[in-house]
Amino acid sequence: MESSSAAHRAPSRRRTLVYAALAAVAVVGGTAGGTVYVKAQAHSGAGAVSSVSGSPSVSASPSDSASGEAPMASVEAVAQPVVDHDELLAEAMESVTVEDGAEVSVAVLDLASGASASYGDGLFDTASIVKVDILAALLLQAQDAGRELTAAEKSYATAMIEHSDNTSASALWRTIGKAAGLDAANERLGLTDTEGGDNMLWGLTQTTATDQLVLLQQVFGEKNSELTEASRSYVQGLMARIAAGQQWGVSAAADGSAWALKNGWLPRTATGLWDINSIGRITVDGHGCLVAVLSDGNSTQAKGISLVEAAARAAISVVSEKKPTASASASVS
Repeated sequence: MESSSAAHRAPSRRRTLVYAALAAVAVVGGTAGGTVYVKAQAHSGAGAVSSVSGSPSVSASPSDSASGEAPMASVEAVAQPVVDHDELLAEAMESVTVEDGAEVSVAVLDLASGASASYGDGLFDTASIVKVDILAALLLQAQDAGRELTAAEKSYATAMIEHSDNTSASALWRTIGKAAGLDAANERLGLTDTEGGDNMLWGLTQTTATDQLVLLQQVFGEKNSELTEASRSYVQGLMARIAAGQQWGVSAAADGSAWALKNGWLPRTATGLWDINSIGRITVDGHGCLVAVLSDGNSTQAKGISLVEAAARAAISVVSEKKPTASASASVS
């Protein structure tokens, strides 16, 4: 007959077994990099006394009835395969119509889940999306000097971002030191594949979609940004007030009007073809996503806009899908 003290110890051992088994699976799952579903069984004598529902298993060997030793746990864990979002985006882009001779690249980040994807790695002319970069460089320089933007600089910034005014962009391009100033700022911001345009040709700055995603993280991210909270809020506010005729692009993939963006469009004199770009933050399913889409070789502005919007939707469809979350429940008798 079991003593009173032993009877009180047994349930505690069973609970300890289940919790230890779950902890072991959590470690295994963490190293595997995927979602783990757990099943645990602890046996005492001939019968199971506890279980955790799910799909791989954590089981315990029966105790030695003669020795009364606590059951030993064996752990068997299986991690769900890591999702290759780049591959999924490549598949999604197969349904996007791209004209012969046109090129497109897109990068996306779901701020809630951290899921990201990119498609295409070519260099593209920025056209007017560089105006966000120009403003970020100006704000960095002002931060370093411990000063606020002047009234003139604020006026230029408003016209440059909200209305895509080129004269204002040229004025601030001079203020930051043209390409040298932009490149110095981008080195701090983490844009490794962006190079400022020659002399006053700021619209011919070369960049990649992934670099533009880095820039968006500097503007809209809360961690590890070189821009202060006040500087980030300032840029965000301007990008949320884009003129009515320029509210196309990545906003097409947003839920309603929750977006902040900057577009760029440039007809090439030599070919008559269009560079069409769009970068920004949009809201999808109640949380934020950053999207950058670059394209060139479009026969018309309208076709370029359609391409950019279709690519943005494809990118969002890849990272905004709801994913299963790790779960475990225990019943200890």
